Amino acid sequence: MSSGAGIQIPSRLPLLLSHEGVLLPGSTVRFSVDCPRNMHLVSQRLLKGTSLKSTIIGVIPNTRDPEHDTDDLPTLHKIGTAGIAVQVVGSNWPKPHYTLLITGLCRFSVTGLLQEQPFVLAEVEQLDKLEQYTTPASEGVTATDGELGELSQKFYHAAVQLLGMLDMSVPVVAKFRRLLDSLPRETLPDVVASMIRTSNKEKLQVLEAVSLEERFKKTLPLLNRQIEGLKLLQKTRKRGPDNEKRVLSVRKGGVLPGRQFNLDEEDEDEDGNDTVTLERKVHGANMPEAALKVCLKELKRLKKMPQSMPEYALTRNYLDLMVELPWSKSTKDCLDIGAARTLLDNDHYAMDKLKRRVLEYLAVRQLKATLKGPILCFVGPPGVGKTSVGRSIARTLGREFHRIALGGVCDQSDIRGHRRTYVGSMPGRIINGLKTVGVNNPVFLLDEVDKLGKSLQGDPAAALLEVLDPEQNHSFTDHYLNVAFDLSQVLFIATANTTATIPPALLDRMEVLQVPGYTQEEKVEIAHRHLIPNQLEQHGLTPQQLHIPQDSTQDIISRYTREAGVRSLERKFGAICRAVAVRVAEGHRVAKTQEAVTPEGPTKQRDKAVPPEMPIVIDHIALKDILGPPLFDMEVSERLTLPGVALGLAWTPLGGEILFVEASRMEGEGQLTLTGQLGDIMKESAHLAISWLRANAKTYQLTNIVGGPDPLDGTDIHLHFPAGAVTKDGPSAGVTIVTCLASLFSGRLVRSDVAMTGEITLRGLVLPVGGIKDKVLAAHRSGVKRVILPKRNEKDLEELPANVQADLDFVTAANLDEVLNAAFDGGFPGTASSSCTHPQLSSKL
Repeated sequence: MSSGAGIQIPSRLPLLLSHEGVLLPGSTVRFSVDCPRNMHLVSQRLLKGTSLKSTIIGVIPNTRDPEHDTDDLPTLHKIGTAGIAVQVVGSNWPKPHYTLLITGLCRFSVTGLLQEQPFVLAEVEQLDKLEQYTTPASEGVTATDGELGELSQKFYHAAVQLLGMLDMSVPVVAKFRRLLDSLPRETLPDVVASMIRTSNKEKLQVLEAVSLEERFKKTLPLLNRQIEGLKLLQKTRKRGPDNEKRVLSVRKGGVLPGRQFNLDEEDEDEDGNDTVTLERKVHGANMPEAALKVCLKELKRLKKMPQSMPEYALTRNYLDLMVELPWSKSTKDCLDIGAARTLLDNDHYAMDKLKRRVLEYLAVRQLKATLKGPILCFVGPPGVGKTSVGRSIARTLGREFHRIALGGVCDQSDIRGHRRTYVGSMPGRIINGLKTVGVNNPVFLLDEVDKLGKSLQGDPAAALLEVLDPEQNHSFTDHYLNVAFDLSQVLFIATANTTATIPPALLDRMEVLQVPGYTQEEKVEIAHRHLIPNQLEQHGLTPQQLHIPQDSTQDIISRYTREAGVRSLERKFGAICRAVAVRVAEGHRVAKTQEAVTPEGPTKQRDKAVPPEMPIVIDHIALKDILGPPLFDMEVSERLTLPGVALGLAWTPLGGEILFVEASRMEGEGQLTLTGQLGDIMKESAHLAISWLRANAKTYQLTNIVGGPDPLDGTDIHLHFPAGAVTKDGPSAGVTIVTCLASLFSGRLVRSDVAMTGEITLRGLVLPVGGIKDKVLAAHRSGVKRVILPKRNEKDLEELPANVQADLDFVTAANLDEVLNAAFDGGFPGTASSSCTHPQLSSKL
């Protein structure tokens, strides 16, 4: 085919700004059109045109990135290629675009621009007058040809030599041979330059060579380079028929006369096809053999797939993710124990158990580098610093940190990912986190693991079983990846407020570390080390402007924030800083006003005011002005002024709390009324207490209203737990209920400074309970002086801070006799004789 022979292009051509490749006369190239100018050209010119001339457009190379196409027209090349649009295909996936199949006709030069919007229209001048060249390239050189004829003959023989190195049984090679014999020699440089392996820059040099002699000189070295490359290839590997079929392969889209070929599509130029870059990244990702095998298989499918197919984008995204995952990238652990201890102490006050566990991990890691990452679970009330400890651990180890919030997650695909057969599929949060941090040994914080939900989309807590098992997570399989990924070097830290809502199978895979609340002294220290400096910085204040003494801090802790953590305490400091910021800002304004009005005389004396003295000290009067009246008064002693009231201790996910139990009696038929939104366990404890007191009424000299031996004879009992809107349940209120009823029946007052916890049996034994540290800290915050605990909980006192142990008087009781003796001043009547009459038996529980 003589490209462009007999064709006169129009003097005005719409220009297609190509950023993918260079179109040469005689070649056929597929272009993807998605930028605004080119989209308008296709829709307004090619799709609406009916004549042959309406499908002729000009193709101008454009190096500007189409993603950043603006209204400004880029600088155009002087030389372009006129081409005819053979095929136009439109698609909306992954975004609206057209795919054009364009065959080059001839060169042209741009003489002027007629319009820039909505597409470029230019005045052009045709350069290749191809209708005057008719000499086939296979004919010999005549005497009149001169140097041009010699170049043409050299070029023809080199092309024949190239074909001779290929297998002629391959249909594509045979077609190339026939084209070579029938093409005029004037079109030979353009056609061959589009077939052999050349870069876009080299094709551009051929396009700009308007002179035929210059064109031969530009293309002949490229052809010789291709021949030498094939010679070297034949020397270094033994080629088979299947390999030779790949040597001369056609670009996607079918074979047409003058079609653009490439002599090694697997090593295609990166500017024209970025699958080469992707393949190089796949081989350089150092992924395991199984993952590499899957990637190469997907890459092979991608090469055969048209870009207009929806699956092309899915496969490409999958390969991009596989390449970006840190299969073998890791950070080196900082194993300096002394530096780690200093960093943890500076970041967090108290928390000795957590710090000790981190230092143990560092020490073992120093002795054995292949230690698997442990699965730690920090359990404690809100505001005690569980999340910030995880971040400090990452800093201590020198690792990357990533937080995954699991609160409210009810879809297992959030953990394991979606299968790629679904629309909008994506990997799970674990794999996404690894992609984000870029290393395979980060610190992952799984926040609020106790608040995972369950729905029709599966159970995410069950999906975490493989992630949080050190014996299984070395081969964690995400549904999106469908290949195993090693998570054994990841240090997982989970946080929870309670273990009650964590499934037992998941809890069994984690090492639970309790994070109790802070004592008042620890809160004061934390406030002055961390909270107050942080709030001053956030509100633009300095220590020279605001001073909060320790006495004021203690007042805020005891009278405004009765909590286990320090979150509300920090908010109170923020309120103080905002109030002081107003005073400081007003002081600056007053000072400026004074300076401005002083020269003007007494007319503005009212604006003068004395700026506040610095620093502003916060005392108890200032606290009341800023924070209002105290939220918590010391009401314990006030409420224990009548018989039938006792003080218990309860544990909640928010920390320990004090629990009042009140009882009253009236004439009736021996009924027991329970109020206060109690659970089944609390109701059973109340019935146990009544039964035990009735059985021992004579021993303890308990009577009813009418004076009979049975406390319930002719008497109704009403047992109430205040704060009825709060659900109360748990096996720890038995001793408190017994003490409350004993006070009611005996008419004696319980000591106002005593709190107690423990469960009872029908025989009067006191059973151990949990949450001792949180309960004792709650008693300490409330000003209690004596705490009654089960005998078997005596070991839990070792975890208490020394100052708490010094402030409180602990009584450990094995039976209810000891509880009643400790709860009443001077003991309880009948307890001494009862201990002789009923000797204490050892528990078999």
